[in-house]
Amino acid sequence: MAESRTPLDDVMIQTRLRELPDWHGDRSGLTRTVEMPSFPLAIAVVDAVAQVAEEMDHHPDIDIRWRTLTFHNVTYTENAVTALDVELARRIDEVIAGHSA
Repeated sequence: MAESRTPLDDVMIQTRLRELPDWHGDRSGLTRTVEMPSFPLAIAVVDAVAQVAEEMDHHPDIDIRWRTLTFHNVTYTENAVTALDVELARRIDEVIAGHSA
C-alpha cells in the first residue's frame, strides 16, 4: 500500500477530517458511528469493510450493536493516525454509501 504510516499531526488530521464529515477524531484515532436500517444490512457492511481492510492490509476496530456500527481507525504500530487511517475511513464511507441506496 502506497499510503504512508507516518503519524499525522493535529492540523493534518483536522484538515483531512473536513473531507470526512461523518468522522471525528484526533491523534488517538478516527471514529464514525452509523445506524443501518436492519441487522442483516449492518452485517453486510461489516463484511464489505472486512474485504476492503484485507485489500489494504489495514484493519479498523468495529463495534456492532444491533444495527449500529462504530468504526475506529488507528495505526497501532505507530500508536497514531496515519494516511492509511484516512484512506480506510474514505473507503468505509464508500461501503456505507453503497449499502444505503
